[in-house]
Amino acid sequence: MTGRRPPVVVVVTLLTAALTVLLIAFAWPAARSAPRDLPVAVAGPEQAVSQVGAGLEKAMPGGFEITTVTDRASAVQLIENRDVYGAIVLDPAQPEVLTASAGGPAVAQILVQLASKLSPEHPAKVTDVVPLPSEDPRGTGLAAGALPLVIGGILAAVMLTRFVGSGAKRMVGAVGFAVAGGLALGAVLQFWLGSFEGNYFANSGVIALSIAATSLTLLGLEWLFGMAGLGAGAAVMMLLGNPLSGLTSAPEMLPSGWGAFGQLLPPGAAGTALRSVSFFDGAGSGSAFVVLSAWFALGLFLCGLGAMRSQRFVHGRHEATPVTV
Repeated sequence: MTGRRPPVVVVVTLLTAALTVLLIAFAWPAARSAPRDLPVAVAGPEQAVSQVGAGLEKAMPGGFEITTVTDRASAVQLIENRDVYGAIVLDPAQPEVLTASAGGPAVAQILVQLASKLSPEHPAKVTDVVPLPSEDPRGTGLAAGALPLVIGGILAAVMLTRFVGSGAKRMVGAVGFAVAGGLALGAVLQFWLGSFEGNYFANSGVIALSIAATSLTLLGLEWLFGMAGLGAGAAVMMLLGNPLSGLTSAPEMLPSGWGAFGQLLPPGAAGTALRSVSFFDGAGSGSAFVVLSAWFALGLFLCGLGAMRSQRFVHGRHEATPVTV
């Protein structure tokens, strides 16, 4: 006897709700993308810096957080340390805009556009201090890589849960897949698409840590709460982690507060760490690695709880089994 199936109207309603949630999750952050306390530096005399600050505030209220520096070298240092996304150098002879497209091409484009409006009679020279690779000048490879990172972790958890019976073997499989997947994705992005620079193994290590953090967390949730736990965790990673990662723009370009929240999830932390390791010699990656390591540790902890519960269940079942003579 088969169970009673829900009416068609219920199925259609649930599908419509799911589709709406997907649209909101992926389209809303992109549609509301704009600078919000975006850190930039301005170098020059105090009065001129104040005028530029007022001009930026008028052009985009609340859009920029300005750090005043004395000269161009100080501005470059802040950019290379990932303390700011770019800088405006107020040289009377030749104004200059310093960008770092590797830190966010969308931000670099905004700075160039604003600079032309601030000084229309003296077009500013534009210098990309930390450029993207010539083979991927728009950074599309890195931006597109956010989704495979999330899907890789989810797919690993689903497949291991489905085909591997032992919990310990699932954990070993998750870590093994993370390492193999990190090496494979790193090779594609760095050697084929040309989207990465720097050390290949360091870039691959970031990818591997991201996949492992996601897959182990989902495995632990499934171990404790069944498919409901796995589904809830996968939904958070897909519907929140991916669109709020900031890889297509920058965390400060996302709706207020959501960009910072996205950096607390594996996709956002992985994106920040990848940019830092690949293009900035690791500068600005500390908090991202803390987040990824915390998720990795959480995954191990959840799996440990699942193993303990399984052991109690097995022991309890053995104790409840009557002994026959």
